[in-house]
Amino acid sequence: MSSNAGGLAAVGAELSETIDTSQPMVKAEQVWKSFGRLDVLKGIDLEVYPQQTFVLLGPSGGGKSTLLRCINHLEKINAGRLWVAGELMGYRQKGDVLHEMRSRDVARQRSLVGMVFQRFNLFPHKTAIENVMESPIHVQHVPHKRAETEAEELLTRVGLRDKLDVYPAQLSGGQQQRVAMARALAMKPKLMLFDEPTSALDPELVGEVLDVMKDLAKGGMTMVVVTHEIGFAKEVADGVALIDGGVIVEQGPPNEVLVSPKEERTKLFLSKVLA
Repeated sequence: MSSNAGGLAAVGAELSETIDTSQPMVKAEQVWKSFGRLDVLKGIDLEVYPQQTFVLLGPSGGGKSTLLRCINHLEKINAGRLWVAGELMGYRQKGDVLHEMRSRDVARQRSLVGMVFQRFNLFPHKTAIENVMESPIHVQHVPHKRAETEAEELLTRVGLRDKLDVYPAQLSGGQQQRVAMARALAMKPKLMLFDEPTSALDPELVGEVLDVMKDLAKGGMTMVVVTHEIGFAKEVADGVALIDGGVIVEQGPPNEVLVSPKEERTKLFLSKVLA
């Protein structure tokens, strides 16, 4: 992949420059989430500040991806409070009572949050540039020419200048994931969520996706990342949390949690991941 580190770091800087860094970008307070009788999240407390990269680790089924989906209200929480950029996500509070927002108000809130999934979820009948242009045009009503110019710039910055008119089926997994990142960034979010963005990739393609994420982090983009890439967490993360059984087992700076963990569960998890 051609290096576009400076340009992509600039994207993160542009999107974060007007943010108040003294207040949490993400704040979870006693968040519970259940599916039927199964409690998937059990009183999660978490704060992520602007321009931080926060990594969520843990075994499959532990609640990491569910927490990520709750942050942008793709899943409704059953109890607690969850704020993004100072706004209570999905609800208005009157006194002690929460009232669910109308769908259009939730959509406005959700536009503040970009999300990149394990699977790329690109429109197969649209080219790379058309995929990136789609939401700005139809959600934010950006004029076509401006959306096209900005999409071309983003795809250039993720190293895909020569793939603008190529369809997803003709792209490698790593290239498709980079298109998905450009698509999320096209909405100019304040926060980026990554749900195991490299887990569906062949090993040799993982690095090109992590490089894009590192460049965003350098630019100050606020990110919450679910991943098993321990090297990425050590290099880039400002904070790390191990989630298992719906609770945060341990959290702190990566040089503590990943290098000298206090909890036996954390030690066991890392020994298996690093084996």
